[in-house]
Amino acid sequence: MKNLKITIIQPDIIWENSQANLDKYSQWLERSEETDVIIFPEMFTTGFSMEPERLKEPMDGPAVNWMKRLAAEKNTAVVGSLIIEENGQIYNRAFWVFPNGKIDKYDKRHLYTMGQEHLHYSPGKEKTIVEYKGWKFCLQICYDLRFPVFARNLEDYDIVIYMANWPSPRHHVWKNLLISRAIENQAYCFGINRTGTDGTGLSYLGDSACISPKGNADFIGESENIKTFEISYTDLHDFRERFPLLNDRDIFTIH
Repeated sequence: MKNLKITIIQPDIIWENSQANLDKYSQWLERSEETDVIIFPEMFTTGFSMEPERLKEPMDGPAVNWMKRLAAEKNTAVVGSLIIEENGQIYNRAFWVFPNGKIDKYDKRHLYTMGQEHLHYSPGKEKTIVEYKGWKFCLQICYDLRFPVFARNLEDYDIVIYMANWPSPRHHVWKNLLISRAIENQAYCFGINRTGTDGTGLSYLGDSACISPKGNADFIGESENIKTFEISYTDLHDFRERFPLLNDRDIFTIH
């Protein structure tokens, strides 16, 4: 199995202005290097907004179609979460868009009640594992990071992805939990966060990261940034064979 290149996009999201953000990302990615996967943060076209009735879009809306065009043009998978309405419900929905236009999706399960997310969005119910280029990915969104049972590696996934708008007051929690999820699930862990300040006054310190199954972390700092990481399938599975802790994992049932 060949190595995989994963590109993290860490922006200062323009508050509640989808088209301005899409234009910005398009410009950033005009001359981007070749990669296998491009990952954006949570609600990457709006910021973490509690105004979904005004900002929502359908499954064939402009941001989803933009992701499809980018995936096709770059011949890469494109990942990120958007405010989506479907069947009368509004979701904080993560998309995995394949180069051929096929879509896998994950609806955020753990809604941030302290930020009243549960009053505006419907929770997801299903865990999503995406298979791409021989790798298995687990999709998670922000607050999910605090709930390790839901992310428990029962599927032998290779990579867990956390798309987030994780604010600066709890920044040390972000860094520590990402490392924990990598170690306990014996998987690569990618955390994709924003930077800057949103329209409610919350600030964000970025520190998007790639973390190895052994817990070795590469955080990319506070500024707007695009960074590509190359990870090894051979290294991951050699480590699992030498230290097969997943054989002893507990099996949880979530109702």
